[in-house]
Amino acid sequence: MTRWAPVLSVAFLSRSEHTRSASSSGCTIHRPLGAPIRINPTDSFRWCILAPVLPRPRQTRSPTVALLFGLIITLAAVVAYSLYITRQIAGLRQLQSGLTDRNRKDSLQLLRIQNDLNSVALAMRDMLDGGQPYPLTAWSAQFERLHADLDDALRREAEVAPIGRVADQQQFLENSFQQFWTAVGQMLALARAGNDAHARDQIRVSLQARQAALSTAVARLLVENNEIEEQTAQRVAAIYERVQRNVYWFLTATLVAIALTSAYLIRANRRLFAELASLSEQRHELAQKLIATREATLRHIARELHDEFGQVLTAMGSMLERARNHAPDGSPLKTDLREIAEVAQTMLTHVRSLSQTLHPSILEQAGLEGTIDWYLSTIERQTGLHVLYERHGPPIAIEATTAIHVYRVMQEALNNVARHSEAKQAWVRLRSQGDMIELDVEDHGKGTDLAATRRGLGIIAMRERAEMLGGSIEFLRPVEGGTLVRLRVPVEGKDGYGE
Repeated sequence: MTRWAPVLSVAFLSRSEHTRSASSSGCTIHRPLGAPIRINPTDSFRWCILAPVLPRPRQTRSPTVALLFGLIITLAAVVAYSLYITRQIAGLRQLQSGLTDRNRKDSLQLLRIQNDLNSVALAMRDMLDGGQPYPLTAWSAQFERLHADLDDALRREAEVAPIGRVADQQQFLENSFQQFWTAVGQMLALARAGNDAHARDQIRVSLQARQAALSTAVARLLVENNEIEEQTAQRVAAIYERVQRNVYWFLTATLVAIALTSAYLIRANRRLFAELASLSEQRHELAQKLIATREATLRHIARELHDEFGQVLTAMGSMLERARNHAPDGSPLKTDLREIAEVAQTMLTHVRSLSQTLHPSILEQAGLEGTIDWYLSTIERQTGLHVLYERHGPPIAIEATTAIHVYRVMQEALNNVARHSEAKQAWVRLRSQGDMIELDVEDHGKGTDLAATRRGLGIIAMRERAEMLGGSIEFLRPVEGGTLVRLRVPVEGKDGYGE
């Protein structure tokens, strides 16, 4: 026969065609989705879960390399631009210190020289004025003072002269002053000799002309300094404009790089989150399929145990009882048959108990509340855990598919209490209100690490069951300590068996 097995369905598989796993509870067959399974009816069968081989997701290239490359380029651009700005600032500093400041200091000294020359011109004018009651030698002290001040001004002016000034201009100025003071000395010598008329003639003919030429030369140097200062200001403005333009370009490039990087990150994150969402959806669907398959498998095995093995053991007990009745009284055979019948009855009790544990048939007969009463008494007898049961609200009809998931959540929660909490007492509360039911399982034992990132399969299964029913589940910590599992589900449930 040929059978198409659905995703994670359960079927009887042939041991001759499929490899059995080492687990004693069953075997796992890995096959592509949609691949047929052929079963030889002459082979022996066992229960197996068909695990589909899901296609391996395509690996997405990590954006780390691209981001690191972009970071290196960005850092290199920042370093290069910083070097460029540093160089421009150094150039500006050189212009200010080497040209502008130097030019201003030189202009101050030139103004000082020009002021002294004006003082010399006033003194010579007074010397030529015939109405003065003083002899020409009376101006000797003033000329000596002006001579000393002009020599100091010339020395300082030579130290701060602009770099672009021609050396011949500086030399010409110094030579002109030397010739002027030589002529002044000759004029004062004539005055001391009593030849005032000849001394005044020398002032009119030579000294005033030399003083005017020196004033003109100094004025020309001041004009050149002003022109140099204007050129320097233009160069500084050009540098500032170039730096400002480059700053705008750099900011534009940086913003573009940031925009491209952000777009790339957004795209990579969207793709990554889309893959995570897809994987999460696949995991969620797979978990629900596994839960549905598990319930279907347990229900079928429970029915097989109860119907097949139960009937066989019951028939064996009846046959042994009839055989024992036909045996002679006091014979060893009758004693052996009685012991075998007792063993068969014990086995029948164990089979029925195992069947109820795998899938409580009482759930379909007595409903959820009756099943809870039965299970609480069972777990108290098996584990010694004292469970207090509280029921609130009016009775409400719950379909079997919803009831089995609520029952499994309670079963898993109480098993966790018995195995891990070290508590001696637990509380189970079932509340119904409107179209919602609420189940609480509380203990005051060691408790559960609510902040743990990795949870056990039992907790994951409880969450998946709550989602399958369209409800919610919470893991809380009571004031007294321990753990409180709270399940809320609507009365209308989905078909948890996938049927």
